[in-house]
Amino acid sequence: MNKEDSFSMADVGVGIAIFFGIILSIIMLIFGYSVVHHNYMVWSEGKVGEAELARAESNRQIKTLEARALMESSKHLADAEVIRAKGVAEANRIIGDSLKGNESYLRYLWITSLESKSKEIIYIPTEANLPILEAGRIK
Repeated sequence: MNKEDSFSMADVGVGIAIFFGIILSIIMLIFGYSVVHHNYMVWSEGKVGEAELARAESNRQIKTLEARALMESSKHLADAEVIRAKGVAEANRIIGDSLKGNESYLRYLWITSLESKSKEIIYIPTEANLPILEAGRIK
């Protein structure tokens, strides 16, 4: 073997070592990418789950606040209805008290209401509180 052949064999050996080094580096990169990608996917899914949980908690809080507002509104509406009913009851009491012993005023109101109504049938109660039927009705 001459010096040129051994130099050439050394170059081939270095070339083969570089080739296997590159192949080994590519394999390590692929394996490393796979591990990193897997870890990223696990981390990413965890973040998606955390976001969904936060969204669900926020929606629950919103529904709770809406329910409280509706309950409070209902209580205020009920209080307003009670106050209105008390006002109506007081007005009825005042009107009822003012009409006691005022038969002539009630008769006057009845007569004036008859004048304003035309062509209506009026039933007059009898002693037995039964109305007189329309036997002699004028058409």
